[in-house]
Amino acid sequence: MGRKRKKKIVEQVRFHGIADRGKGVGKTPEGQIVFADKAVPGDVADVLVTKKRKGYYTGRVTQFHEYSPDRVEAFCQHFQYCGGCKWQDLDYPVQVKHKEQVTRDALQRIGKVEVEAFLPILPASQTRFYRNKLEFSFSNKKWLPPEQLNTDISNEADVLGFHPAGAFDKIIDIEKCWLQPDPSNAIRNQIREIAHAQGLSFFDVRENVGFLRTMMLRVTSLNEVLLLIVFGEEDQEKRTFFLDTVAEAFPEINSLYYCINTKLNDFVMDLPMHLYRGKDHVMEQLGEVRFKIYPKSFFQTNTEQARALYDVVVDFAELQGDENVYDLYTGLGSIALYIAKDCQQVVGIEEIPDAITGAKENAILNGIENSVFYAGDVKDILTEAFAEKHGLPDLLITDPPRAGMHPDVVKMLLKLAAPRLVYVSCNPATQARDIQLLSEKYQVEKVRPVDMFPHTHHIESVALLQLKDN
Repeated sequence: MGRKRKKKIVEQVRFHGIADRGKGVGKTPEGQIVFADKAVPGDVADVLVTKKRKGYYTGRVTQFHEYSPDRVEAFCQHFQYCGGCKWQDLDYPVQVKHKEQVTRDALQRIGKVEVEAFLPILPASQTRFYRNKLEFSFSNKKWLPPEQLNTDISNEADVLGFHPAGAFDKIIDIEKCWLQPDPSNAIRNQIREIAHAQGLSFFDVRENVGFLRTMMLRVTSLNEVLLLIVFGEEDQEKRTFFLDTVAEAFPEINSLYYCINTKLNDFVMDLPMHLYRGKDHVMEQLGEVRFKIYPKSFFQTNTEQARALYDVVVDFAELQGDENVYDLYTGLGSIALYIAKDCQQVVGIEEIPDAITGAKENAILNGIENSVFYAGDVKDILTEAFAEKHGLPDLLITDPPRAGMHPDVVKMLLKLAAPRLVYVSCNPATQARDIQLLSEKYQVEKVRPVDMFPHTHHIESVALLQLKDN
């Protein structure tokens, strides 16, 4: 038998900042760097090491010696275990201060570029009930907190809520979620009661069986509601009775959809969505632009801060009305349509065909005639021939996914050499990496982080790049 490895605990770690994915970062009295969940800047704690890497440890807090003066009481009863809002126990002004520092550090450490003006982070005006979209899971296994394990309390219960971190097969039964406005909590709680009353089976992820699997709920800023129920198996009689009961209980649901998913994963964007009752979309609005939102539509999940983010883009763009603009990774065309009135033409590219269909439809809805949209991978669509067809861009806007831009896209941007480039990112690390590659021809004029997701580690960052003088 091999020897059991002795667990290592590092003591008196003084946490001073926040690192990637929201972990607290601190140092031992000897100067060893430590990353740990559940720690916030100002805490002093002992940490059980779970991973040892060259130059740093990663672990979890076992004992606090001092609590940060910036700690506050979390307002959600599920906070300790849910993990959806990791920083509820950190005062909000301190959260945004550290998010700003994370963005600065990424640009300095990864980008290694000089930023002429780093503007203060734009905080969210609303820190509760700010999301317009949430997804919940049905499960026949209730997650139990550690103090209830190995007791007479059973986890055999049909519940509806969120997965805790590290427990893919169990669900926290969410009574009240502080992320989405009314009628979100009322609809979810009533759906649970309806399902129990009708004796419907909740999903068992290990066995891949169960009638009710997941649900997606969208509540727009215009008070319209879209509900998608995902069934794990087909039973028309049960499905019809259930959906009719839900619709009658909540007449405020404008669009009621369902989907059948018998796969081994919860991804449903590749499956057909069936409209059961109501209209096939809900309406959302950003500034003067109205959007039709469907079940598969990608749209910023914080409507109010999306407008604030796009206003930063508009401010950085300094459009005069005669510019040719490219909008890469355009999604539903939200940025493109938002800035269309301020330029001569905007050309959007997005990989997801349904999103481009929505972008074209929303252009027509808003009477916007100076937009053109293409479906396809940006690295394949954006070519010299494409630029010859549509004209060289005076301004290029890019808003890639968390992984950042493909190297071929970066190379093409250097060839196009647009005088100005606005880079919107949900990941400062990959933004900094791409900016470093673009620094061959561009200098960073200004950067502004935007907090889209209070109480989480997620950060949006907007950077304005200016073509260097030859």
